[in-house]
Amino acid sequence: MDRPLGLMIWLRMARFVQRSNCISNEYLSQAGVTIAQFEALSHVRAYQPVTQTDLAAGLTVSVGGVSRMLSRLEDAGLIERTQEWKTKYISLTKAGEALLSSVYPGQVALQASMFDDVLDADEQRQLYALMRKVHRNSLHKQTPVGFDPAEAAAPGSTHGTTEKTQ
Repeated sequence: MDRPLGLMIWLRMARFVQRSNCISNEYLSQAGVTIAQFEALSHVRAYQPVTQTDLAAGLTVSVGGVSRMLSRLEDAGLIERTQEWKTKYISLTKAGEALLSSVYPGQVALQASMFDDVLDADEQRQLYALMRKVHRNSLHKQTPVGFDPAEAAAPGSTHGTTEKTQ
């Protein structure tokens, strides 16, 4: 079976992200945090005090997952939540700032090395521009409704290319 190039690119990207996250989780576990927790702590540091709603919107974790993760981070003494009327604000504690300061440089270096080791600066700029273009396009995609395997397999099928209407 001949696989379309777009599928092969997607599979390669998924495998890369999975491997990169695995390596990051191994590194970050030495400090007792996961990559999702690192992402949350980094976001809080950048925007504190940040609302729980804004934090959830800025992360790659589900809303329910954010709530559970914040409870764990609060129990660990890494964040504090304050409530002003109906809004919860999140800030790093001194312990959270210290932990993030200790792992941030290594995490940045680790992720940068994934590209620095194999791509020159021009290739990295090209990859960044291409990924930005692909990401922007993905924001306009919708989940196809009424999947028909026979139609999807037909030559020239446009199944799955539905654009969002605004």
